[in-house]
Amino acid sequence: MVDLTFGLDGGSGTPLYQQIYDNLVRQIRSGTLRAGERMPGKRSLSGQLAVAVNTVDTAYQMLVAEGYLEARPRSGFFVQEVADTLPVREIPGARAGAREAEPEAAPVSFDLTTGGVDTTLFPFRTWGRIQKELLYASPELLNHGHRQGDPELREALAGYLRSYRGVVCGAEQIVAGAGVEYLLGLAAQLMRGGVAAIENPGYVRSRTILENNGVKCRCVDIDSAGLPPEGVEAVEANICYVTPSHHFPTGVTMPAWRRAQLLRWASEKPGRYILEDDYDAEFRFDMRPVPSLQGMAGPDGPVIYLCTFSKSLAPSIRIACMVLPERLLGMYRESFGSYASTVSRFEQQTLYRFLRDGHFTRHLARMRSVYKARMLSLTAALEERFGRDRVALGGTHTGLHLLASLPGGPGEEEMVKRALAAGVRLRGLGGYYMERRESCPPGTVVLGYASLPDERIGELTRRLYGAWSD
Repeated sequence: MVDLTFGLDGGSGTPLYQQIYDNLVRQIRSGTLRAGERMPGKRSLSGQLAVAVNTVDTAYQMLVAEGYLEARPRSGFFVQEVADTLPVREIPGARAGAREAEPEAAPVSFDLTTGGVDTTLFPFRTWGRIQKELLYASPELLNHGHRQGDPELREALAGYLRSYRGVVCGAEQIVAGAGVEYLLGLAAQLMRGGVAAIENPGYVRSRTILENNGVKCRCVDIDSAGLPPEGVEAVEANICYVTPSHHFPTGVTMPAWRRAQLLRWASEKPGRYILEDDYDAEFRFDMRPVPSLQGMAGPDGPVIYLCTFSKSLAPSIRIACMVLPERLLGMYRESFGSYASTVSRFEQQTLYRFLRDGHFTRHLARMRSVYKARMLSLTAALEERFGRDRVALGGTHTGLHLLASLPGGPGEEEMVKRALAAGVRLRGLGGYYMERRESCPPGTVVLGYASLPDERIGELTRRLYGAWSD
């Protein structure tokens, strides 16, 4: 068993569980903690760090949910091999011999991967003012709050989800947590031993989280309407994980008739559930958002709904929410009712006031306008640079990324390699296929444009044209 040595800063403003999580992630990614090593017990580590056992437990559960640790019954927690989807970053002070990222052919000037947002759009002044007022006027927030999240926040979330996502639920059905990964891990534990049909292509990380929490995963190829129920039946699944409003990464929007088919499948037998990940549906540019599956099913339907504020606010503000069917509330509280909330109460109350006072509605309208204009500028620049007949663009109606392919041009791997040599980091569509990669459309890459500066779109397209033209 490893001996961990790192300090915590109680006055930094960062929750202690988050500091433990961050330190352990750095050590796992750097190779200081190796795959297979047993972690200290929760009581042992809480004693070493002089924190509550619940604080360590929260950090450990987040690490399990994100695939860094494996929880083995009656054995403890063990370090997992870091997957290819979680690249090792260079970490100051890492020990000699730690695994390092491969050197790149050129400095990365443009990062078109899908994890970023435009940080200049963050509402610094309003968010900071609310937090400052809370810090001085609400010392009670230093104490524990409701384990599912502060009631005021959950009431505000229920109203927001009803108005903008078509979700039908009460505040008691909502669980606020530090990221969708953590909440998905909790949902998976409620269905441990089940079999989940997951979208192919799709989120590799979601598959990892489900499997780490005792749910077997079977890949089902999507079609032009999303995940087909007959594919779910074929793999004998009792769970399906879907991104119906904006399939990741192809951008397909699941039509109402396909949603009805999936709901019919889920309702045919007891114990069937749909995990609906609504990760960026607020960014829809061509029409109103399609109603959620949860809203179609109702408050006690067979849908567990997940959404995050990572795209609309910032990834580092770890606030996400899960809406449980009424039938699962008792099971959830029995299993996790003693877990403390993983979101700082200051962050919870800041978001509550941000929603209550209408700031979020105005902020979201501004972001939609900026991102839509950026998407239009990027697509126009690509078509002008390459020619409309040489570049095919898809998935532009929703979300913060699009697909680009060059019929008759270099293949996907060559496109990614040449782009990186030109200082542009991006991923090929094939990288999201967990099985049957040969069915991936040829020569297709994923362009995430959220953090792309508007004034540099011309330079980006010049680099890509130079890299991809023979």
